[in-house]
Amino acid sequence: MKHGDNCYSGCLYFSSNVLARQIGKMADDAFSPLGLSPSYAFLLMLANAKPGIQPKELSAQLQLTPSTVTRLLEKLEHKGLVERMNAGKNTQVYPTKQSEEMENDLQLAWKRLAENYQLYLGPKIAEELTGKVNMAIALMEK
Repeated sequence: MKHGDNCYSGCLYFSSNVLARQIGKMADDAFSPLGLSPSYAFLLMLANAKPGIQPKELSAQLQLTPSTVTRLLEKLEHKGLVERMNAGKNTQVYPTKQSEEMENDLQLAWKRLAENYQLYLGPKIAEELTGKVNMAIALMEK
């Protein structure tokens, strides 16, 4: 059965979850060759781009709870991909050499992800949909 034929296809909740699962699968496939889930990969890209970034900023950028960011950091630290250092009352996150060496592969995986969903949607619809989703998020955060 195609999605539009489903009795729930008129429900934003239902449809957005179907789309999230489809895009999530594409993201998993794009980043899995690196041994990372998309959340770990995006966190690493942020740490590589801004050494010394604080968990609070990671949480805001990734739209994840602080406890989730802490859990991700613990696992990345265990894998030797980030280091956390205390600077007074603040914690700062630094990429390791191994993480920095992965940056090119991380960027290529991110590019592959975009290319993959653009194959289905087309670049114009992908860009418009991303803009509309971001607008909806901003409206619902008020």
